[in-house]
Amino acid sequence: MFDPAEDARQIEAAVAAVRAHTDLQPSLALVLGSGLGALADEVEGATVIPTAEVPHYPRSTVEGHAGRLVLGMLAGRPVLVIQGRVHLYEGHSPRAVTFPVRLAHALGAEGLLLTNAAGGINRGFEAGTLMLITDHLNLAFASPLSGKLPEGEVRFPDLSNPYDEQWRTEAGNIALTRGIPYREGVYVWTAGPSYETPAEIRFFERAGADAVGMSTVPEALQAAALGMPTLGISTITNLAAGLQGRPLDHSEVMEVGRMVRDRLATWVRAIVAETGPGR
Repeated sequence: MFDPAEDARQIEAAVAAVRAHTDLQPSLALVLGSGLGALADEVEGATVIPTAEVPHYPRSTVEGHAGRLVLGMLAGRPVLVIQGRVHLYEGHSPRAVTFPVRLAHALGAEGLLLTNAAGGINRGFEAGTLMLITDHLNLAFASPLSGKLPEGEVRFPDLSNPYDEQWRTEAGNIALTRGIPYREGVYVWTAGPSYETPAEIRFFERAGADAVGMSTVPEALQAAALGMPTLGISTITNLAAGLQGRPLDHSEVMEVGRMVRDRLATWVRAIVAETGPGR
């Protein structure tokens, strides 16, 4: 049974482990998705902590998710980069999946920037499209907020603005001024690890989804419970099942992530430098 007091103690132990390496207080936390981990190389004066050295931190078992915490300066701003996330399909509970978000908050992060790799449902998208997430559909039907929560978390957070509208507008303006093409859309979360069937994709399309993936939503829910504004960016790495005429492959996800890495890194650097909580 979930014990909120034990949950709080685990976060305290994780904070102490990080503080043994650095006193830097991040103003933003960034979670990097499949194939996007190289953004952590942009951090200056970095303190790199393998998550295996952080007590109670869940282990990532997916290619492209390095399992490191990187604390330092990005675009002149103190950040925590979570290089490699964990997922429900790895056998973790929703609460474990969002442990990194609670740790980031406890370390001082005021906002959360999420990136992911996603399958494109919107027929106007193509591989390599960058999409600002406007809203989501939780079709994994799971939440990190189930049960009694530790003090400081809102059990029933308002989700009328899950991906902060002002922050999203600022990020979009940055993309326009720098000539970075992007789209906006609704992201649907499924539990995975199998890719979706063509029938499921048709259902998601009719429900209003533009992209589909296996992450991000639990982190956004946890951030909402902690009062952290959230910005989400999806890299459309492939068209979803039934839309591209060939089987889906995780190696394709990784390759497209590498293709858009520089463009995404440019955008994220500018977002960190000029927008978000504390600016």
